Amino acid sequence: SAMFLVGLSGGIASGKSTVVAVLRELGCAVIDADVLARQVVQPHSKAYQQIVRYFGTEILLENGEINREALGNIIFSQPEKRQLLNSITHPEIQKEMLKQILKYFVLGYRYVVLDIPLLFETNSLTKFMKYTVLVYCDPPTQLSRLMKRNGLSRAEAEARIASQLPLDEKRKLASHVLDNSGERESTRRQVLRLHARLEDSLDFLWARLVAGTVVAGLGGLAYLLLRHFIS
Repeated sequence: SAMFLVGLSGGIASGKSTVVAVLRELGCAVIDADVLARQVVQPHSKAYQQIVRYFGTEILLENGEINREALGNIIFSQPEKRQLLNSITHPEIQKEMLKQILKYFVLGYRYVVLDIPLLFETNSLTKFMKYTVLVYCDPPTQLSRLMKRNGLSRAEAEARIASQLPLDEKRKLASHVLDNSGERESTRRQVLRLHARLEDSLDFLWARLVAGTVVAGLGGLAYLLLRHFIS
């Protein structure tokens, strides 16, 4: 009954997906906030219908799905529209997150990893985590990886990195740091060590888990995630 939450984050091109892959290989429970944010706005869902009602059909792609770039252009320039989007998606994301946490609790997992790309930017969520984990890589490596991965110029890549809190600042806020600047095997060994430590941790109450999840300040998370998707 001492299951606890672990917040996992990183920066663009820092290699968080590599860490998540290793955690899944180990059989860890991982809840991906990106996936939830996409699921709750799928066609015919409650949030989807509300978004189309308020923002119009011009934000839809030919296949009926929401055009995130078109919607993003609207909410970035109009704060009131951003607040409206948050009010629509926030409750749905929260419900899905809670459902998954409860599922893993019933299944008897020691801990659940909440994979939230902008965990430290939202800030309000970190206090509900027993531990926070940052996937770090040094700035030159991050820049190089992003340019190569997305086919960006140096200026474009620097602009995208600058839109997030610097990794060097995030590492000061995290309780654990996984350095992904080197080879994948080095990162894997770090994840294995972290997993062993978390499995041995006993000090977290289920009551706080439930209370923290229910009252967690998720307002604005949908907007930040959407911005993350578009970037």
